[in-house]
Amino acid sequence: MRRGALAGVAAAAAWAAAEPLVAKGFSPPPGYSDVRMLGGLLTRGSGWRAVGLGAHLVNGAVFGAAFTAAGGRGWRQGLVASQAENLALWPAMAIVDRLHPDRRSGAWPPLISNARVFGYEAAVHGLFGVVLGVLAGAPQRSAE
Repeated sequence: MRRGALAGVAAAAAWAAAEPLVAKGFSPPPGYSDVRMLGGLLTRGSGWRAVGLGAHLVNGAVFGAAFTAAGGRGWRQGLVASQAENLALWPAMAIVDRLHPDRRSGAWPPLISNARVFGYEAAVHGLFGVVLGVLAGAPQRSAE
């Protein structure tokens, strides 16, 4: 489980580092990122980046630990697991739409119905899943 948690932290760090590049490809609302989304929900003011990154890394650790505890290994399983999580959590964007300060101020349009945000989320979740799966190790082959 420790290996999974560490792999999850590394995968979440890769995701956070890739956010600016992925944003160029999908053009979500200006300033949108998962780090900003989490940080803006958890704190106000200039500390949002550190808080958001910390929450994002903790989420990665928890997901990574759960992934390996469930027997997850390899990039394919990581990709499938991360996309399943993305789809399962997507309805929570309705809550983000109601609570996030960037949504309430009008800086971001509604997120739940935004195809660019959905594409962005699919891409960064995909990156996370592949990195997680690779770092968690190759799938175990059953003995025949």
